[in-house]
Amino acid sequence: MDATFTSDAADASAESSLICAVDIGGSKFEAGLVTLKGELVDRARVEVDPDVGPQSHFAALAGIVTEQMDRASSHHGKIVRAIGIGCAGPIERNCESVSPVNIASWNEFPLRQFLADLTRLPVYGDLDAKALALAEGWLGAAQGVRNFCAMTVSTGIGGGIFVDGDLLDGDSGNAGHVGHLIVEPGGRRCGCGARGCLEAEASGLAIEAITGRPPSEPTYDIMQRTGRYVGRGAAMICNALDLDLVLVGGAVALGFGATFFNAAQLELDDYVHRPHGHMPRITSTRLADRGPLIGAGAVAIRSARRAAMR
Repeated sequence: MDATFTSDAADASAESSLICAVDIGGSKFEAGLVTLKGELVDRARVEVDPDVGPQSHFAALAGIVTEQMDRASSHHGKIVRAIGIGCAGPIERNCESVSPVNIASWNEFPLRQFLADLTRLPVYGDLDAKALALAEGWLGAAQGVRNFCAMTVSTGIGGGIFVDGDLLDGDSGNAGHVGHLIVEPGGRRCGCGARGCLEAEASGLAIEAITGRPPSEPTYDIMQRTGRYVGRGAAMICNALDLDLVLVGGAVALGFGATFFNAAQLELDDYVHRPHGHMPRITSTRLADRGPLIGAGAVAIRSARRAAMR
C-alpha cells in the first residue's frame, strides 16, 4: 500500500464493513469505528490510570473496544472485520508485545493476542506515528506526496516515514523512531540511556520534568524551545532522506500552536542547505484528533491486503 491507497468501495461487502481502530497513547486509550473509506463514525475514550497493573489497563481498553464492537451492529448496522492498533513504542512487530511510554506496567505486554482473544477477529498493529503517517498520506496533508515524515510530539515522540511511496518498516517494525535522534549532544538523559535525544528534550514527559508543570501549561520560552528541537530533528531526517515535508501532530505540538511551528520552521531552515530541490517545510497534521484512529484503521487495511497477497 502506498500513501494514496483507496478502499475496495466497489466490493459490496466493503459497504457493510468496519475496522475497530485502537489508539494506545501514553495517557489515554481510544477505540473507534472506521469505514474502509477512512471515515471515523464512532469513538470512545478512557484515561490511563498510572497506578494500576497490566490487567486493569487491559480491562479498561477491553471495555471501550467491546462497546464499539456492539455499536457497530446495534447503531450502525455493520460488521467489524478486523482490529487495527496504533501504539506508542517501542513495540514488537504487529504489536505482538508493546511497551508504551508512560504505561510502566505494560512492559512487553502481549497486546495483539489479548485483543484477538477478546474479539475473535484478525488483529493488526503498528507504531502510532506510523499509523498517523498512513492516515495523513491517505486522507490528510500528505495526499499524493510520496516522500514525507509524520511526527507525533506528545507524551513521547515518534515518527513514520514514507520514501518513494512506501512506509518504512525496518528490521523490527520500529522504523521512524525519531525520538532518539540526538538533538543536544551531552543533554538530558533519555530513557533509552543516551543523552540529548529529541524525546528527552521535547516530549511532554521531558517538559514536565524540566519545568515542574504539565505541558498544557507552557511558557512562551518552552513552546519555542520545543519547536526548535523538533525542527532540528526534522532537519536531520530531511537531510538524510531527501524529504521536503514534515507533518507534526500530537497533543504537545498542536497545543503549542503557531509559536511551536514558527520556531520549528526557523530551525529547519537553519539546518537544511540544499543545492537542488525544494526547501523542506514543517506543518501540522490535517486530520487533527481523528488522525490516530483513522491511522489505526489504515494499519489494519494495509496489513490485511499484504496478507491477502502472500
